[in-house]
Amino acid sequence: MPYASFKIRIYAFLLDYLVILIYGIFVLGTISFVFRSYISHLFSSSPVTAELTGFLLITLPASLYFIVCECSKWQGTLGKRKMGIRVVDSFGQRIGIGRSAFRTAIKFLPWEVAHFGIWRLMLPTDFSEITILMVLNAVNLVILLYLIIPLTNKKRKNVYDWFAGTEVKDYRLSTKGQAESLDTSAF
Repeated sequence: MPYASFKIRIYAFLLDYLVILIYGIFVLGTISFVFRSYISHLFSSSPVTAELTGFLLITLPASLYFIVCECSKWQGTLGKRKMGIRVVDSFGQRIGIGRSAFRTAIKFLPWEVAHFGIWRLMLPTDFSEITILMVLNAVNLVILLYLIIPLTNKKRKNVYDWFAGTEVKDYRLSTKGQAESLDTSAF
């Protein structure tokens, strides 16, 4: 199988981001509206409480979406499935839940570090503002690397693919070819 192009991977991630956005608007919007009086203090009492609440409501559900989908029989999220790509190990096999969780943790680490910094900018903390701004700039640098690294290797692997021992393969042509060979063999 050929490796998924960077462009196809970006399209898949944008579709997945749409899924996350829909979750945020409908599920989190409903929770915020219905339980506002119960949860509002969780986002204002301390940076640690706010970050933990944000993790449980946003990062964990988004991470579970990636973890469960990428180790499933479909080998990919809804975005990857729509774009015809799959996450596999170095032998082209489906990855297990441990590898999927590790891959996702590395993928979303900058996101969670950014939450760490943002909550400490918004609420009183022992960290200096310059320290927090340095952390947030480091996050931006890592995200930039996440965008550049796939362009530097023929397998289009990202940092989290290297660490997790995974690859993203393009199955669009092979599926089409298999379908065409099935159609011609019927005659």
